[in-house]
Amino acid sequence: MKLSGADIFVQVLLEQGVDTLFGYPGGAVLNLYDALYKASDKITHIMTAHEQGAAHAADGYARATGRTGVVLATSGPGATNLVTGIATAYMDSIPMVAITGNVGNSLIGKDSFQEVYITGITMPITKHNFVVRRVEDLAHILREAFRIAQTGRKGPVLVDIPKDVTGAMTEYTPAPPVEIPARQDYDQAAVLHAAQIINSAQRPLIYFGGGVRSAGAGDALRQLVQKAQIPATYTLMAAGVLDYGDPLNLGLLGMHGSYTTNKAASKADVLIAVGTRFSDRVALDPGTFAQEATIIQFDIDASEIGKNVEVDCSVVGDAKVVLEALLPHIQPAAHPEWMRQLQSWQSIDYRPKDHTDRLTPHQVIGATCELAGPDAVYVTDVGQHQMWACQYIRHVKDRAFLTSGGLGTMGFGYGAALGAQAALGRDQTVVMMTGDGSFHMNLNEACTAVSYDLPVITIIFNNQVLGMVRQWQTAFYGKRYSSTDPHRKTDYVKLAEGFGLKGYHCETVEEFRAAFAEALASKKPAWIECRIDKDEKVLPMIPAAGNVDDIMMS
Repeated sequence: MKLSGADIFVQVLLEQGVDTLFGYPGGAVLNLYDALYKASDKITHIMTAHEQGAAHAADGYARATGRTGVVLATSGPGATNLVTGIATAYMDSIPMVAITGNVGNSLIGKDSFQEVYITGITMPITKHNFVVRRVEDLAHILREAFRIAQTGRKGPVLVDIPKDVTGAMTEYTPAPPVEIPARQDYDQAAVLHAAQIINSAQRPLIYFGGGVRSAGAGDALRQLVQKAQIPATYTLMAAGVLDYGDPLNLGLLGMHGSYTTNKAASKADVLIAVGTRFSDRVALDPGTFAQEATIIQFDIDASEIGKNVEVDCSVVGDAKVVLEALLPHIQPAAHPEWMRQLQSWQSIDYRPKDHTDRLTPHQVIGATCELAGPDAVYVTDVGQHQMWACQYIRHVKDRAFLTSGGLGTMGFGYGAALGAQAALGRDQTVVMMTGDGSFHMNLNEACTAVSYDLPVITIIFNNQVLGMVRQWQTAFYGKRYSSTDPHRKTDYVKLAEGFGLKGYHCETVEEFRAAFAEALASKKPAWIECRIDKDEKVLPMIPAAGNVDDIMMS
């Protein structure tokens, strides 16, 4: 049957199981929006306040579900407004398909109104991108985009479609959804070698990252931890994969990890790295990181093997497949001396103090976890609050802690939270934690929350400064607070009301508990401002390029 390019676009989305997309209309994509109008009973389109918010929403949708998020924007500024969101997804290996319109083929290269070379702009931050020059190629390219986004190391793919392609007619042949089986190939000899190293370890440590979550390898990882009784530590991107109550879960590793986790990495005799890339926020000094250990690295991306830290044994492959292949060769074990050593270090770990006369981050987060329950989904922006959330949230489950790790995108949280809420439904509790600095970047998405009745509860840690930057200025720049106090006078309660949602202002834990309970019961979007001291710090902290010997506890 013959269809227009715009109708083919919608049919391929339906083929791939897309039920929701995020975007903002404009001239170059009017044909696509007309086709979406006709299919509005099958695909929900959520129009955000800004295209960046739409990109983050598609990202949050993907993180919360594992499915490919889809975002649609018009040409020129619409397309360029997606760039930060695409880069955020790229750095964290999130499957996303970004669709941009462009001027017609005859106008390309002539500096036409709202023309931009978006494929060139996004080439370094996408797995692949396409320009569809002929309507006959549209269906195949869109299907390829979905395949590439989910294949191997996942990531964003951009498809740029000139306007005349969306209006042209061609024959359309339906196709089944693109099936993406897990990569099955791996070096069996390397797996056996890794098992031998693990079985002979006296002080083993598992260090895992977002690749475990991406591969759905959580169960296999937990089996490895339990079978060999190996303590484990993780990156920001993997929070929630292990139960916080598990005594073998040591917590976060790296710059804001505990003394115990960092000391364990420095003294382990075998380090098993799974789905992680030894980033500079973990291996702060690559030359001294885990220098006593035989290092094993499992990763789906061969380019990550030994890229940041030299390793002794490696297996390239899907984390779930490789761990399942490894498990039968692992001998049940116990490491009592190692565990006693870890427990002695845990007695040194930093522990924040409770206060009754003011709000502290750990008390706010503790109350949130208690009131939100074990099934809540948590989303963060970037900054001090992000680290506090990772350190103190205790009820996180897999795919329920969504944060920008690699790019560290301030303003990520609100869009991502709305995407997660749209994906998981109104009955899912979604809590977004942000700081006043991050929140000012994309708080305009409050109108999206209200328009689509997405009941995200936003907790604003308001210290009235750029907290993380100020903390660095305190520690390393002689307290020269250059441009970290913006002197904003924002009244969050009045501003919330202006957007059409409920706002709360809290200065004690009791006030916060009451506000959160009311917001949760309302099933409506809400903001809760929590005033905290501007000198609250994220502790512990290891300076950049340092190691555990440089750890700061105050």
